[in-house]
Amino acid sequence: MITDKGSITILMADDDDDDYVLTKKALKESKLLNTLVRVKDGEELLDYLFARGEYEGQTITRPGVILLDLNMPRLDGREALKVIKSTPEFANIPVVVFTTSKAEEDVYRSYQLGSNSFITKPVTFENLITVMKTLGTYWFEIVELPNADEHATK
Repeated sequence: MITDKGSITILMADDDDDDYVLTKKALKESKLLNTLVRVKDGEELLDYLFARGEYEGQTITRPGVILLDLNMPRLDGREALKVIKSTPEFANIPVVVFTTSKAEEDVYRSYQLGSNSFITKPVTFENLITVMKTLGTYWFEIVELPNADEHATK
């Protein structure tokens, strides 16, 4: 069962341990107190959202934003994005593609599949902190996010 517990949870789908650790540190440096939950591939991301597999029977927090890497094992970010945006109860969760790719094809395809933003991962930690501060300001202070109980196809 998915719940909404006040604070906005960031769900990060990324198979790279270093990227996860650096993102977590950058969020802390950026003074963002949001909970960061990590899944390691697109299949685990969908398991989390649909409360199946290792998440079956658990109460999990509905993410306010998903940070999605494109290139992951088992099920890549493109396929996971397609499922998320075609599932009415998840379609209104903002998905920020956060990847090392700079390919124009990946940018175009991500937006075509319903991504809300496309960000190429910064090379330096200082730039990652800047990106996390900007993301935090935009997604958690400026933008009005949908309530977990108010799905797009009510």
